[in-house]
Amino acid sequence: MDFFQNQYGSRVLELLEEYKKEDLPWKEGKSFSYIYDAGEEVEKIGRLGASRFLFDNGLDPTAFPSYLKMEQDILSALAQIFHAPSTWAGNFTSGGTESILLAVKTARDFCRDQRNVLVPELVLPVTAHAAFHKACHYLQVKPVLTPIDPKTFRALPEEMEKAITPNTIMLVASAPSYAHGVVDPIPEIARIAQKHNILLHVDSCIGGMLLPYFKRLGKDIPSFDFELEGVTSLSVDLHKYGFSPKGASFLIHRDRNLRQYQFFACSNWTGYSVVNATVQSSKSLAPLAGAWSVFFYLGDQGYLKIAQSLLEGTEKFLLRIQKEFPELEILGKPDMTLVALASQKVNLFHIVDEMAERGWHIQPQLAIHGLPTNIHFSFHPGNLPHLDQLLTDLRDSMEAAKKLPPSLVPSEVRSMVSNFDFSTMNLEEFFGVLQMLEIQIPPLPKRMAEIHEFLELLPPKVRDKVLLLMCNQI
Repeated sequence: MDFFQNQYGSRVLELLEEYKKEDLPWKEGKSFSYIYDAGEEVEKIGRLGASRFLFDNGLDPTAFPSYLKMEQDILSALAQIFHAPSTWAGNFTSGGTESILLAVKTARDFCRDQRNVLVPELVLPVTAHAAFHKACHYLQVKPVLTPIDPKTFRALPEEMEKAITPNTIMLVASAPSYAHGVVDPIPEIARIAQKHNILLHVDSCIGGMLLPYFKRLGKDIPSFDFELEGVTSLSVDLHKYGFSPKGASFLIHRDRNLRQYQFFACSNWTGYSVVNATVQSSKSLAPLAGAWSVFFYLGDQGYLKIAQSLLEGTEKFLLRIQKEFPELEILGKPDMTLVALASQKVNLFHIVDEMAERGWHIQPQLAIHGLPTNIHFSFHPGNLPHLDQLLTDLRDSMEAAKKLPPSLVPSEVRSMVSNFDFSTMNLEEFFGVLQMLEIQIPPLPKRMAEIHEFLELLPPKVRDKVLLLMCNQI
């Protein structure tokens, strides 16, 4: 058949290695997102555990009871870590986004059933993860954004309370927020949730496996879990600071009766009866087995040891930034390993490009809601041996950036942005804008400063449309 003209036979694995050469070289310890590397031994355990269940199907736990056994083993430990009451219930999901989507679905369906809420609203700070916006988009829930403290970057409980209406299905808090690494004032938010009898979800996808250990090591971490009566659900990823293979997250509810609204069931068709606890039906057991293997291989003392090294490494980085980089400002007071740096003296998008030239992958975060442009670091164990080189290259990149034009977007494009109705922009007009910027897509250019600067000129809704048009061409 024509579509098998490239049948590779026994060369398939060799060709996969060729494809992989273009991927981010994360084992070099120079990336600060996507991969959380705890070393070769942990990776080996995760790979071996996952590979033993690669073709097994988690669709029906009665056929593969090992699925429920592994899921409950981890959940029981997490329930203790997060002070869950005896009424708790939870499930394994494919990632933080699925956990969040299911938390929002649970709240929507619960409030529809119990309070007859037909136009649901979700109250969340502007720092809440984009996955909540995705959940709202998928589930027809209105996101109601509330401002944050521009100095601490934490949610403002009083603003969240003001946003509550009879249609509010849930409040959202972060432990910590991804962008700035700070934990919201969850005790205060939990009291508001209780006062108004509203659900509260704590997004601890990125922080849940570190914050309890940081607290044990003496760091001042505010309460954020089920020991607060107002917290009704919590999400935590094992494929971030749990260091498991990708595709591993957990959603935990305070009460099993609430979890029923997370589920889906269907017998109204000619096939077998379907009951899904999560979004997926058929799913490999491999991610769960990999997570189980790493989780119980590292254990309490393994996670504590890693947490101590990360705490010390992050504090070293922050101290040296304060002492050696007067051009940079640390945004907020990071509670964990996530750091955002801003600058009023140098174009940060140039720094990102210059660091990329030196082999580092750093995420830019665009200005929004009056909050400044910044660059983001999520430190993991693989970064720690390279901190000195990171700071040397950051200094060199900053000096190189100072010699580049402070702005790359032409004045005519800036003028057009202020007058053009991007909401009705079609594909032809989009390519016209790219032509003015002298950008050819695909592929994306190696130096992205001009694109980031252009995107930052746009309002968020317009920016989203441009991003969709851009990515659809790649």
